[in-house]
Formats: sequence, structure tokens, C-alpha cells
Amino acid sequence: MDDPITAFDLQRMFLGDHPALFYAEILFRTVVIYAYTLTLIRWIGGRSVAQLSMVDLLLVIALGSAVGDATFYPEVPLFHAMLVITLIVGLNKLLDTLIERYNVAKRIIDGRTIPVVVDSRILCDALAQRDLSPLEIKSMLRVQGISNLGQIEVAYLEAGGGLSVFRRAQAIPGLPIVPPMEVEPPSPLADFAGREGVCCMNCGAQRGVDRAQQDLACADCHREQGWTLASCPRPADADQR
Repeated sequence: MDDPITAFDLQRMFLGDHPALFYAEILFRTVVIYAYTLTLIRWIGGRSVAQLSMVDLLLVIALGSAVGDATFYPEVPLFHAMLVITLIVGLNKLLDTLIERYNVAKRIIDGRTIPVVVDSRILCDALAQRDLSPLEIKSMLRVQGISNLGQIEVAYLEAGGGLSVFRRAQAIPGLPIVPPMEVEPPSPLADFAGREGVCCMNCGAQRGVDRAQQDLACADCHREQGWTLASCPRPADADQR
């Protein structure tokens, strides 16, 4: 039967029950595993964090466990850890090769690029495929300096998760996304008289005044968040490229 653990035992918490020479072994294990892993990563080719695909992300997670356990657990032999690391990296290399050679494999493993904004309107059905909301897309657009959906001709959500935005040569009236809706939501229209065009406060789909007055829910996103005045972006924002 194991001895009961003494709470707040500083000796156990900070130093453990291993001999002092075990710290030298930890140093040796860390250098060996780090150097071996670095060699394999160099072999498969490294990418920046922003370029990580789903396969690369899985590689990072799997390697984190295999590398970490081998550095300080004395019961984990180094060759066992090195074998696991080799298999993980080899499998990653195989998947990368399949992705490069076969489009079917790329679609299955990495997913595919999809349009999420077309003609200044967010495509909510497309977002549902990636479990994203219009609020998240608007946040990604703001990061790229977009203040109004009227600035966008088309935007694509890439397979790796990045957002590619193509601006209009000349911005048109659209849904303002600055300030963010959760900070200061656009003012919903109660009086449509004298308005030329309005847009859905959720997806930015534009309607004529007569049509908007009749529709409680947007026909594009099927939400009842209301309608607001379609406005042009500020000149300083519209001129950004």
C-alpha cells in the first residue's frame, strides 16, 4: 500500500523523491529529445504559427505529449519516446504528401476554401459549415481594417482558418461593423420614411424600404435582429488598401 501523501510537503512539491543526480538526467533527456525532435521537424519543413494546417496543429499537440513525458519521467525510456516521435512525424509527412498529390485527400484532411462574404453580404449558410457566427467573421474583418461590409467584394475563409478579403475599388453603402455590435449595436430603424436603403443588422443583406417594412426576418439569414440604415464607410477607412 502506498504511503499517504502529506499535503503541502515542500520537499515533495519542489524537489520530489528522486536523487540529486536525476536533475542531470533530466538535462540529458531534454537535450536528446529536443535535438532529435528538431531534426525531424527540420526534415518535414517548419511553418509559422499562422500557416499551421489541421495536420500541423495535430502534430504540435501529439509531439507536446511525447516530448514532455520523455524529458522528466524516469520510467519512460528515451528510445520509446524517440520511436513515438518518429512515428508521429512520419505520419505527418505521409499526410502532407497525400494532401499535395490528391485533391480528395486535401478536402478530407484540410477542408476547403469557402466564400463567406459576397457582394457585401455575409453568407450565414456557409458559416454554418465551419461552426462560425457572423459576429466572429465581423471580428476577423475588423482585424484586417474593414469598418463596413460595403467595402468588401468577396471574402474567403481559407482551409487553414485564415480570412482572405478582396475590397471593392469603390466602397458602397453597407452594414457598419465598427464599433462592434457587442460594444455599440447599430440603431434599428423604427421609421422607414424617407430612407433609400436598409440592411440586415446580422448579415448585412440589403433591402428596399418597402420590402424591409414587410419582413420581420431577413430572407437571407432568417434572423429577426432588425434593419438599420445602410451607410458608407468613413473616407479614411474606405481609402485603406
